Amino acid sequence: MARAAQAGRVTTGRPEDQRYPFGQLLVYGTQHILTMYGGVIAPPLIVGTAAGLPATDVALLVTAGIFLSGLATLLQTLGIGPVGSRLPIVQGISFASVSTMTAIANDGGVQPVFGAIIVAGVIGFVISGFFAQLVRLFPAVVTGSIITVIGLSLMPVAFTWAMGGAGSKTLGSTGNIAFAGLTLLIILVISRLFQGPISRLSILLGLIAGTLIAWATGRADFSRVGDAKIFSLPPVLHFGAPTFQVGAIVSMTIVILVIMTETTADILAIGEIVGTEVDAKRVGDGLRADMASTAVAPLLGSFPCSAFAQNVGLVALTGIRSRYAVAAGGGVLVVLGLFPVVGAVVAAIPYPVLGGAGIVLFGSVAASGIRTLSRVDYQDNLNMVIVSVAIAVGIIPIAAPTFWNQFPEQVATILHSGISATAIVAVVLNLLFNEVKKGNKPGASVFSAAEDERDELGDTLDDELRGEKRPVPGSRRPAPEH
Repeated sequence: MARAAQAGRVTTGRPEDQRYPFGQLLVYGTQHILTMYGGVIAPPLIVGTAAGLPATDVALLVTAGIFLSGLATLLQTLGIGPVGSRLPIVQGISFASVSTMTAIANDGGVQPVFGAIIVAGVIGFVISGFFAQLVRLFPAVVTGSIITVIGLSLMPVAFTWAMGGAGSKTLGSTGNIAFAGLTLLIILVISRLFQGPISRLSILLGLIAGTLIAWATGRADFSRVGDAKIFSLPPVLHFGAPTFQVGAIVSMTIVILVIMTETTADILAIGEIVGTEVDAKRVGDGLRADMASTAVAPLLGSFPCSAFAQNVGLVALTGIRSRYAVAAGGGVLVVLGLFPVVGAVVAAIPYPVLGGAGIVLFGSVAASGIRTLSRVDYQDNLNMVIVSVAIAVGIIPIAAPTFWNQFPEQVATILHSGISATAIVAVVLNLLFNEVKKGNKPGASVFSAAEDERDELGDTLDDELRGEKRPVPGSRRPAPEH
């Protein structure tokens, strides 16, 4: 308790309910926003360009996305009745929906995109309670596999940022990678040399230091900041009334199921990291917040919302488990959405600098998954098979991005998300191998059997080095005399 008081923290019953002074909340929240800001602005840029919108309308899509992400984060962290998980989860525009939205926008513009999102969001909201009942299908062997793949799936984003960002004319240059490495080095040095609050701000301080160095060397461009408006409210239905096309709605509903799967995984992951209880009711409340934000998004000119996995990694890395810190970050997003000039400053952070921070953040997500998998029992069961196959399927989109291209679009949409593919495979295999008891035998896994034999062999060698006799593994005869 004394340590909590010294840190300015008010400790309550649940770890996520910890409170900090306003200044600390604002700083911790800003660190969350700097971590995910690039991910929020990317989908509107991609979809707006695909729809052929002018630059001013694309800018409105970006501002609306920032504003909506802030409102969705506040709803998720603070909650209203049965809506909101009340966990330290940052909400933002989902990447999972980008390819589907781009395909729809290429044919008919943004109006059918918005119509499909509204209908799919309402469907997702209605089934949230039922979907959440599946939480019992996510034991540690499943959640650990999913969390690990979440981290691995995010690594290409960090590496692309480190190279200069997609579409950069200097993509992969030694200068870009050097700045990413410099930012990473700054973060590591701060983490190693300082303890307490300063160490917890290593990501934020690394981003600031990296950006200042990039600006001093002419690698950061703040010229567009002056062109941004000082204040602007996101207009309602700026792009006209949404239109509703059956094909677009079906495709978007499939995407929403993918997003719900990813959000469920993130809610369970943050529960593991924070060390708090997450049951089916809490998952359902979190999904309702996700889907409510998604259904309202098109009215403001924005797209589906989802929990941001990179911020799950930031919670794991910093140890700041307070949902109020993340709520403060949601407030920062709302302000950025109302003041485009402030958002323009944040958007000027060079991608290589973001990449250096992303390596630490996304890697920590994978590390959290590995930590969860370390608690799984691999003795006399097939859990090793579940983990190996689930992770292997999950990294297919990373290792071979075109692997699923020839499959039907609905199937490919699901499998192109390594997180969703891992969740499906892990859940199904866990049901078949662990829940269905008929036919189960001790030592069923050849992997666990081999591991047991290696352990026994190691024990035998240790005993022989001490001059003791022990049966040779796999043999019923005693070890031969020396």
